[in-house]
Amino acid sequence: MKNPFLISGYQGYNYFCDREEETEHIIKNLENGINTTLLSIRRIGKTGLIHHVFNKIQEKRPSICIYIDLYATQNLNDLIEKVATSFVKNFPEKQSAGKKLMQVMKGLRPVIQFDGLSGEPQISFDFTLESQMNHSLQSLFSFLENQNINIVIAFDEFQQINEYPEKNTEAILRTIIQPLTNIQFIFSGSSKHLLMDIFNNSKRPFFASTQAIQLGFIPTEKYSDYIQQHFESNKKTISAESIQFILTWSKRHTYYTQVVCNRVFSLGIKLITISDVQKACNQILVEQEVIFYQYRNLLTAGQWNILKAIAKEGKVYHILEKKFIQNHSLGTTSSIQRTFASLLQKEMIYEEQEEKGSYYSIYDCFLSRWLEKI
Repeated sequence: MKNPFLISGYQGYNYFCDREEETEHIIKNLENGINTTLLSIRRIGKTGLIHHVFNKIQEKRPSICIYIDLYATQNLNDLIEKVATSFVKNFPEKQSAGKKLMQVMKGLRPVIQFDGLSGEPQISFDFTLESQMNHSLQSLFSFLENQNINIVIAFDEFQQINEYPEKNTEAILRTIIQPLTNIQFIFSGSSKHLLMDIFNNSKRPFFASTQAIQLGFIPTEKYSDYIQQHFESNKKTISAESIQFILTWSKRHTYYTQVVCNRVFSLGIKLITISDVQKACNQILVEQEVIFYQYRNLLTAGQWNILKAIAKEGKVYHILEKKFIQNHSLGTTSSIQRTFASLLQKEMIYEEQEEKGSYYSIYDCFLSRWLEKI
């Protein structure tokens, strides 16, 4: 029996929850020649949504959909290698377009290797001049533009280009991308302030070139129905109370909700009670303790204390509020501000918006629940 609660990867509509409005919005943008910036915190289903959109697009009409993850890239050379590798994977050499791509590639003098296990190609370059990189990137996108098929490219973790030593990367990409008419783009990432600056700052090359979509938490009712459906379709009974506990305890943060549901489903119990769910959650925390202690060893005492304070509050709207500082003995306002900035940079916490305003919370839901108890 396959566990329907996936922790990684996208395996089709049956294992994908909601995101109907966001899917329709992105597809409508792409159909109307509008590039999209997709913003979300980590592990909330951004990558799954991109592949879901790809599936929907390819159902409507013949399309080439290319996903490029920039998270591990450190410079422009890495980006070009990622782009080239992705193109080769999507245009196999046995096809006519693939043969044309290989002709383009030969002119760029790549080193092409194949993974021993997957058999997939890995492209690398040894550029000595920046002009060679610009020419190579231009050549690759020119090839793509000349294909007689609808093409969508998703650059995930696009904010990583901010870290490149080549500070003109944005200008290079914008110059290449702007005239393209046969290719639409999705730029996604989990560092909201960095992405917003790239696309909303009038002094930067990508200013006003996309429409932004914010990806939030899946609504409780939608997620509850999804969980209930998958348990029932596998002849398991789970109470509404148990589902509500899962969603509350995991804070509807997609990855952590999926982990809990995956664990509960794997128990092999036909009639699942809230006690079973609570035991599963506690076991997850026990298993994660070694990681949590490593966090404590890597952080300063001040950082650790603030993490505990945030965990106990759940959400912190005003970091310098007198009551918050006194309740948790956090020290001076200047040190609190520095510590919050440091924890944001380390991605131990995140800042998000809701109707009540901006708040801070801990990224790792399991760490947050563990800290509540100590």
